[in-house]
Amino acid sequence: MIRQKLPIGIQTFAKLREDDCYYVDKTGFALQLIQSGTHYFLSRPRRFGKSLFLDTLAELFAGNEPLFRGLFVHDRWDWAKRYPIIRFSFGGGLVQSLEDLERKIREQLHVNQAALGLSCTEPGIEGCFAELIRQAHAAASQRVVVLVDEYDKPILDNLTRPDTAWIVRDGLRNLYSVIKDSDAHIRFAFLTGVSKFSKVSLFSGLNNLNDITVDASYSAICGYTDADLDAVFAPELAGLDRERIRHWYNGYNWTGEAVYNPFDVLLLFEKRQFRPWWFETGTPTFLIDLLTERQTWLPNLGQLETDAALLAAFDVDRISTEALLFQTGYLTIDLEEEISDSYFYRLRYPNHEVYQSLNIALLAAWTPANQADVQHRKSLYRLLLANDFAGLERLFTAFFASIPADWYRNNPIARYEGYYASVFYAYFAALGLDLTPEDASCQGRLDLAVRFNGQMYLFEFKVVELEPEGQALRQIQERGYADKYRAEGQPIHLIGVEFSREQRRVVRFEVETLAP
Repeated sequence: MIRQKLPIGIQTFAKLREDDCYYVDKTGFALQLIQSGTHYFLSRPRRFGKSLFLDTLAELFAGNEPLFRGLFVHDRWDWAKRYPIIRFSFGGGLVQSLEDLERKIREQLHVNQAALGLSCTEPGIEGCFAELIRQAHAAASQRVVVLVDEYDKPILDNLTRPDTAWIVRDGLRNLYSVIKDSDAHIRFAFLTGVSKFSKVSLFSGLNNLNDITVDASYSAICGYTDADLDAVFAPELAGLDRERIRHWYNGYNWTGEAVYNPFDVLLLFEKRQFRPWWFETGTPTFLIDLLTERQTWLPNLGQLETDAALLAAFDVDRISTEALLFQTGYLTIDLEEEISDSYFYRLRYPNHEVYQSLNIALLAAWTPANQADVQHRKSLYRLLLANDFAGLERLFTAFFASIPADWYRNNPIARYEGYYASVFYAYFAALGLDLTPEDASCQGRLDLAVRFNGQMYLFEFKVVELEPEGQALRQIQERGYADKYRAEGQPIHLIGVEFSREQRRVVRFEVETLAP
């Protein structure tokens, strides 16, 4: 098998094709879009190949036939037609004011004018953009293609400064409204970004976009499928555990075929190590801060439920936890249900990388930062492997006791009633263990089930200021939470953990082991 270059970081279609890089053919999706409509919007998480797909569209409409030889679209496209193209990208740099935004837009308008050999006489941004579209149509005798990459980044740059974010949002709305007003001159328009701002807030002037974000037909428009890995990247798979690759990186889903994040896969093939490559490129502080501020119940994070309206509700002053985690790629769609003419979604972690890494990041944010956290996680794994429950009790007792009183006073999250159980859960999740939080049975709902080393660990958590001591283990016993696991023929450990909010420590840790 012939090995090709790994296109790590390449967002330019021509460079990828001319440098003999691996390429997963997405031109079938491009042709489907072009034949089916004219105005589209796509939201995908960062580093998913949105920019490369946009550049592929640009080269296709520009008629650069040699780049497409051997690809799906080649024999299905009229190469005699060449369309004028206007492109905007807000991916680079930081916009911190309306002045920054206007400067960036003007720079890109100048670049487009130079590329098309045209010039604007209108002084205003919107007027110049509209004039450029009309002139390009007239000069080429073909309608214009408008491509906008990272349409939302100037707003996302300012989410922690809402006043600036609103001003920037309005500036972008004025720009995008030109696309609708110029409809008679536009052959195709495609906007991409990470988030999906509501039509009312950002697209009120552009309400003719076909949003293909959650569309089964386009679920794999960005990213690599399982079949892509086996067919395109077969020379790179030697020596790697194929099932482990799936476990670590596959699983992103938008109601259709599941995909891998390309950045993860390409770094795995180059480095030959299983690491959270995508996650390490930058988890927004804003996300961690928001989850902390909202006192998010961590055991429930990977099984949230929402409806279509809430999933799409994203604005400067209205960001639901579900929408934020979904649109940024930390949760993905597990199940879509239509009930009484409404669509509902169950969300989950996409894969092992995100599940483990996000909990490590939250654990770091929810506990004092020091090297002890790493040692605690290593100790937890070894103690669990040895079923050393006395050691587990000492570990967690010592951990909570080591948190300085000042940290509790200065961090409202530590006064949250579910804080202790959430941190307990995050420690197990940070090890990547197989956890089932709030596991339901006919007897009730168990707080946490852990499958590890051929054994089951059933946890119930209580805060003694809310219930009398001794209730945690008793509840597991009396409600028969172990019954549903007995058929698996594994040892089952019932563990009741009780915390004191006032004393800020574990005050009771009881264990009963049931033989298989």
